Amino acid sequence: MPVGTIGYLVEDFQKEKRIVLSYYEALSSGSEYEIEEICSEYISDNCLWQSYHPFKDQIGGLNIARHFWTPFKMSLSRLQRRQDIFFAGRNLLNTKNSVWVVSMGHLMGLFDKDWLLIKANKKMTFLRYAEFNKIENNKIVQTAFYFDLPHWLSQVGKNPFPNALGANILQPGPLNHDGVYFMDQDYQEGKKTSQVIDSMIKILGNWDNHLTLEEELALSWHDDMIWWGPTGIGATYTIERYAKQHAGPFRSAFSNRKFNGHVCRLSEGNFGGFFGRPNLTMRLTNSFMGMSPTNLSADMNVIDLYRRDGKKLAENWVFIDLLGFWLQHGMDFLSDILAKSD
Repeated sequence: MPVGTIGYLVEDFQKEKRIVLSYYEALSSGSEYEIEEICSEYISDNCLWQSYHPFKDQIGGLNIARHFWTPFKMSLSRLQRRQDIFFAGRNLLNTKNSVWVVSMGHLMGLFDKDWLLIKANKKMTFLRYAEFNKIENNKIVQTAFYFDLPHWLSQVGKNPFPNALGANILQPGPLNHDGVYFMDQDYQEGKKTSQVIDSMIKILGNWDNHLTLEEELALSWHDDMIWWGPTGIGATYTIERYAKQHAGPFRSAFSNRKFNGHVCRLSEGNFGGFFGRPNLTMRLTNSFMGMSPTNLSADMNVIDLYRRDGKKLAENWVFIDLLGFWLQHGMDFLSDILAKSD
């Protein structure tokens, strides 16, 4: 492993980062008529692209362009990708040591034409997103592109989940604005981040320990932690409020909980994260987000990104396919909203 220019050990992910950054720049600067060519250039023909409801899995750059990027570009004028987190690393769950590049932030532009039958508001509108891209042979070969569609809907006055216990807001990036790693970071710092995340996952997996919820959370989190949750659940600040506004209600709402594992888990420097497909399968036996219990089991697809500060976690950005989750319970919030649109 080479030594970086300022003396610490680094693993070189510059090639993979450049591929993704070039792809992002081409998507932002290209016209809607160039998107198919751009996606075909950067994405392999057999790339698996997975996202949130209402989007289905896609294979290959051409299908990804036609399914998502071309319609999105046609709807959103003057697109900007405003990244708050950007890092790369090896998948710690994969013996082949595949390299993934992670990006999180907002896709912002002028919502000038209808998208997904959602009426355009002609205003600045933000799509909160997180994306994992696997790179092989100078191409993107697998993508998890998860985004907060309820947040988009709330910006046009169509919030499907108005009963959030946390705050539904336009979410910022890390406290110190230091989450964009264009240059490779200290390998040892990334290793520390992975260890803290792994420890947190093990603690989280045991809901029946002898500790109170707040005592349990304090093992992994700073007291002034921030949980940046999706629209419908909302963001919470401090362990005490996180326990009351999300962790406690979440635990009381679900039973027969099954952890299905993660597809990818990685870290670089003070940042790390993972995604699953699905992460969890759970039975809704008590009310949650204002919905009555259905006693049905459903899958939950999640991306979690973390900032470590010292020996504990300080911030967590969370993406959950809530529209897809509630659809499994027979509640089609997106169709209901579109049916009521002017």
